[in-house]
This record gives sequence, structure tokens and C-alpha cells, in this order.
Amino acid sequence: MRINNNLMALNTQRYLSINNANTSKSIEKLSSGYRINRAGDDAAGMAISEKMKAQIRGLEMAAKNSQDAISLIQTAEGALTETHAILQRMNELAVQSASDTNQDNVDREALQQEFAELKKEINDIASKTTFNGRALLDGTFGGISVKNDNIGIVTVNNDQGVLAVGDYTVAVTLGTDTATISISDSSGTELASVEYDWDTTPADGDITVIDFSGDGLNVSIDLGTKTIKELTAGTATITVNATPTFQTGSLAGDELALTIGDMSTKGLAIADADISTREGATAAITSVNNAINLVSTERAKLGAYQNRLEHKINSLNISAENLQAAESRIRDVDMAKEMMIFTKNNILTQAATAMLAQANQTPQTVLQLLR
Repeated sequence: MRINNNLMALNTQRYLSINNANTSKSIEKLSSGYRINRAGDDAAGMAISEKMKAQIRGLEMAAKNSQDAISLIQTAEGALTETHAILQRMNELAVQSASDTNQDNVDREALQQEFAELKKEINDIASKTTFNGRALLDGTFGGISVKNDNIGIVTVNNDQGVLAVGDYTVAVTLGTDTATISISDSSGTELASVEYDWDTTPADGDITVIDFSGDGLNVSIDLGTKTIKELTAGTATITVNATPTFQTGSLAGDELALTIGDMSTKGLAIADADISTREGATAAITSVNNAINLVSTERAKLGAYQNRLEHKINSLNISAENLQAAESRIRDVDMAKEMMIFTKNNILTQAATAMLAQANQTPQTVLQLLR
């Protein structure tokens, strides 16, 4: 017999430590609900689970983005519903004014007064329909705008020039007294322009691309700081707005581009419509009907976008649900199985504790030999 080293106690202590550790892990898993609480529990499983969680959260946010896009579309479409109603009334007025039953100008002037007020309301709807501070129907939502910083005189290296900006062309045309900066699309149709006074004395400036981002491409005409008689230094900016996009997926590039046309009287080509004469009323019938068709086309397009987004949301929710189930199988604990493991380890821990007490009593028998 040896008393310096109690091998039975040492072995029992080792198993007790193992059982205690296993019991502690089981308690942690049962209390957290996770099979993997740290990388040491399952390194590969942890890595896969984190990737899936990122995808799930991305899909959930993409679904929210899609819902926001639907809200934007509904805002625009609701405003266009009223524009449609106004155009229908304008068509009635034009048809009424075109009839010779209106014997004098007083009748037509009364009709024209209402016609003009309705045009103002269309412009109000176009300019004031916004979503989160962004105008939807004035042509700037995926359109083109020109900002004039009140520069009195402008020259561009005292020369004419054309600069291509994506699908658009920025042209500088020098006249005798003015300089015109205009933007045209790929078909050659002029979309926007701004005119400045022209001075025969050249300024020290040129055309440069100064910014490109999701908000648009700015072309700046910098007049420089050279002091010239009657020259006011400053800049003018033409902005070609990038097509608005909505992130509708969890990966880069999963986007939906959305454009809404100019729904003002200018965009609908009825800004100059006048029904104060029979000839004007006859022409207005055609232009108003064309405007009705334009609004109908725009509403149909928005409806198609909305239907697509609704299906997109359903698809995103299904994908997120399936990924969540897969991630759960990897990371979540099987409560029944883990409870079985906990019970086993708990029994072994209690047994080891009892056996350790017995093993510690074994050296006491040596005292019997000394009596």
C-alpha cells in the first residue's frame, strides 16, 4: 500500500473534472438555446452560421427596402390618380369650348379660366408630391435639372464644345451675345438648357467633371478667379441625375432601377394649351388626350413595378425563412438530446463525487497496520 499517491482518487478526480465540464457545457447550451456559444464549440459551424446570419439580416432589410419602394410608388400613383381626374375635366372643357354653341368669347374665357387653374393644380401636384423629402413627379426623379447660380457672364475657353455624360450630351453653344449650355439624350432630344449672357472677353475657365456618385453626375463650368470687367466669378452646375435604385437583395447588384417621368404640364406637353378660341380648344383636345395617355402609361408602369416588388418581398421572405431554418439546424441546440446528455453527465458527476469520497478513505486502512 502507498499513501503518498492515491491513484484511485486521482483517476476519480480526473473523471469528476471531465463530468463537471461536460455538465457545465450542457447547462450553458440548455440555458442559451444554442449548440454553438463560442467558436470552440464548433469552429466550422460558427463560421457557416455567421455567414447565414448576415444573409438573413440582409434579406430582411432588402424586404424592408422593397416595402419602402412600394410606399414610394403608392405615393406617386396616388398623386397621378388625381392628375388623371384633372386631365379628364380639362378634356371636357376643351371639348365644350371647341363647340360653336359657345357664341362669344365670354363663354370661352370662362372655360379657359378653369382650364388654366387646373393646369396650375397639375403643376402643384408635380412639384409637391414628395417621399422622404424627394420630389417624385417633377422630372428630377431619374431626370435632369439645371442649376443657375446667377452668373452674369460665362465663357468656356472662348470656344464651343460637347461633353458626353453617360447617355447624355452636354453641349456649349456660343452665340453673339449669349452662351447656351444644353443637355440632350441619345436620340438628340433636348432635355434641359440654360442661357447666360456672353462677353467677348474670355474667362479663365473650362469644363470639368467634378463629382460622380449615386446622386448624379455634375458638370461644372468654372469661371476661375481672373478679374475681368463685368465678370462675376462663380460656377454653374448641370446635374444629370442617376437612375434611382432600390437595394432589393442581400448581395451587391441586387437592385431595382425606378424612374418616374415629368408629370408637370411641361412634361405632359400641355403647358401652352389654351381653349379661349375654337382653334386652341381643338388643339387642346389632342394635347390633353395625349397627356392622359402619358399619365396612364406612367401609372401602368408604376403598377408593374409594385406588382414586381410584392413578388420580390414574398421571395425574400421565403429565402430568409429557409436560411433561418438552415442556420437553426447548425447553431440551435436540440433540447431533448441535450437534456439527455445533461442528465447523464449529472449522474456521472454525482457518482464520481461519491467514489472520490470512497477513494479518499482508502489510505485510512494503513492505520490498521500500525496498530
